[in-house]
Amino acid sequence: MEPHKVVSQQEWMKAQTAHLVKEKEYTRMRDRLRAERLELPWVKVEKNYVFDTPDGKKTLSELFDGRSQLALYHFMLGPDWEEGCTGCSFGCDHFDGANLHLQHHDVTLVAVARAPLAKIEAYKKRMGWQFPWVSSNGSDFNFDFDVSFNKEDIKAGKAVYNFRPLDFEMDELPGMTAFYKDEKGDIYRTFSQYARGGEEGIGAYMILDIMPKGRNEKGTMDWVKRHDEYEDDPQLKAMMAGSCCG
Repeated sequence: MEPHKVVSQQEWMKAQTAHLVKEKEYTRMRDRLRAERLELPWVKVEKNYVFDTPDGKKTLSELFDGRSQLALYHFMLGPDWEEGCTGCSFGCDHFDGANLHLQHHDVTLVAVARAPLAKIEAYKKRMGWQFPWVSSNGSDFNFDFDVSFNKEDIKAGKAVYNFRPLDFEMDELPGMTAFYKDEKGDIYRTFSQYARGGEEGIGAYMILDIMPKGRNEKGTMDWVKRHDEYEDDPQLKAMMAGSCCG
């Protein structure tokens, strides 16, 4: 860490107070952006998507689970992947704490991936997560929502991610899509965010942003590991000890 300027309490307060003006400006700008987001037009979902769940096949409508709003997290776990994306896992570590509150505020939170359900269930168990997670394996869902891609479409310039042509090869990418179901049962796609759009939902990042070293990363999430892969993790040590003892 580079040497930092150290000042008196009075000078520190003056600098903090001056900076607070910008912090408040940012907060008001963020509030305006959120209000504008709520005014964006919707698009009706016409296709009948069906997902594999631990309770059998379910339609997109059934994923709402009696609520009018559905937050669907597009998790990077492809059919042939051995384990889930590290960055997605980092983000999803924050879901269970929020989920109880979301459920009591008319929002159902569900993760979806293209991997078979058995692979999803195994990884979910490994991570110790409780939030619902379904499989879109064999359907067009991920491709229709621009989070899964094939090489032919990428080369032909047909693959789109974050509302622009995808210019690199990747078969899975993350995102979050918001849906609304009206009293008639019609479903609307109201908003989708991709890439770094979901960072505000990662509480660890929000705390790091006020720390002296900030995020302390050269590339986005270059320091992050799955929570059972940190060397000082007790669960990982127990697993390693168990494997050593046969």
